Amino acid sequence: MANESEVLGIDIGGSGIKSAPVDLTTGEMTAERFRLDTPIPAIPGAVAEEIVKICEHFKWEGKVGCGFPGVVQHGVVYTAANIHEDWVELDAEDLLKWATHCSVRMINDADAAGLAEMTFGAGRDHRKGVVLMLTFGTGIGSAVFIDGRLLPNT
Repeated sequence: MANESEVLGIDIGGSGIKSAPVDLTTGEMTAERFRLDTPIPAIPGAVAEEIVKICEHFKWEGKVGCGFPGVVQHGVVYTAANIHEDWVELDAEDLLKWATHCSVRMINDADAAGLAEMTFGAGRDHRKGVVLMLTFGTGIGSAVFIDGRLLPNT
C-alpha cells in the first residue's frame, strides 16, 4: 500500500522488468527490489500482465512511474528498443492505467534514471552546463541535461 510520498518505480527492459517502491523525498527504495523476466515476445498485453503482477506483489494502489526503452512523449511510445514493435504508436500510459487501476506516468528509461541522478545523486549540484547520463543494460540509453533541464528522449 502506498503513501503520498511514495511511487512504485518500474523499469521495463529488454530482458527484465525491475521494480521497487521509492520514497520521493529521499530517492531511497522502501522495499526490496522485485524483478520479473520480460515476456517473449514482449508485446504490450503480456508486459502489462507482468506489471499487474508487480503491483499485486507490492499490494500497490498508488502512483506508478514507469521507464521504457524507447522514445516516449505524453505516454505514447514512438520507438521500441529491445522490445516488441507493437509498442510503437501505443498510448502505453493508458494501457498501464487500465491494467493496474493506478495513476501511471511513463517516460524514457534513461530519462527516468537521469532525473533521479539530478534530484538525488551525482547531478544534484550541477545546474550549470551539460550533464550526460548513460545507461547500460540490454540496450544503451542516454539522458542529457542542459543547465539542469532535461532534453527528453536523447
